[in-house]
Amino acid sequence: MLDQTEDGYITVDGRKIGGVVMEMKNITLRFGGVVAIKDISFDIREGEIRAIIGPNGAGKSSMLNVISGFYNPQEGEVWYHGKPRPRMKPFQVAQQGIARTFQNIALFEGMSVLDNVMTGRLNKMDGSLWKQAIWKGAAEREEVENREKAEQIIDFLEIQAIRKTPVSRLPYGLKKRVELARALVAEPKLLLLDEPMAGMNVEEKEDMSRFILDVNDEFGTTIALIEHDMGVVMDLSDRVVVMDYGKKIGDGTPDEVRNNQEVIDAYLGVAHD
Repeated sequence: MLDQTEDGYITVDGRKIGGVVMEMKNITLRFGGVVAIKDISFDIREGEIRAIIGPNGAGKSSMLNVISGFYNPQEGEVWYHGKPRPRMKPFQVAQQGIARTFQNIALFEGMSVLDNVMTGRLNKMDGSLWKQAIWKGAAEREEVENREKAEQIIDFLEIQAIRKTPVSRLPYGLKKRVELARALVAEPKLLLLDEPMAGMNVEEKEDMSRFILDVNDEFGTTIALIEHDMGVVMDLSDRVVVMDYGKKIGDGTPDEVRNNQEVIDAYLGVAHD
């Protein structure tokens, strides 16, 4: 059940969700003659877990790439904190407090877990070559501060035992957790997760679900995620937007989406009279 409050917030099944952080306004994205996203609008609110679902080829990852600045739509606008966002490169979007993980793991296989996590702090580091070469004073303090933050996230995600292990030696589920750690160490306000449960067994999915809920609860991080496991989506999400062939066919609470006949026909496949 979704209700609007007088202060502009909403409540979802009794849980209060903040104001609009990001709004996608009439987004259309084309690749040549192929329309990947067609005139889609939805918002993401502060402190919520917002799921984006749909069958393969629906345009979900393309939408996440628009949010993260990797793609620029031909039509429509992305509004962030109440203002239209100009065309930006992904690193500029990251500097605004948006971090992401990827559908296909994108880690540095030859580096240790700690070194991979530390790369998530690059936007927090002073780029002065002179300071880094001397490595005293401000540069040394910066290194210590970034190292401490990386260690905190490693502890939070319970991967202390593998912190010095090369990523190439890790099983798939732990690699996904390391990628989450790299995103979290950037201290994002908005975290984008592209199929965080893909390829995982039941136990690994349970662990990842717990960490996502903890990130949202303890850090107050707003989360937008793409996921195919409907059990995970329905359990974790406050609101769900459903895409099919580049169009939006549903938007609401998990219960509303679950009972939307157009969503059932296109994606969920639940039998009906």
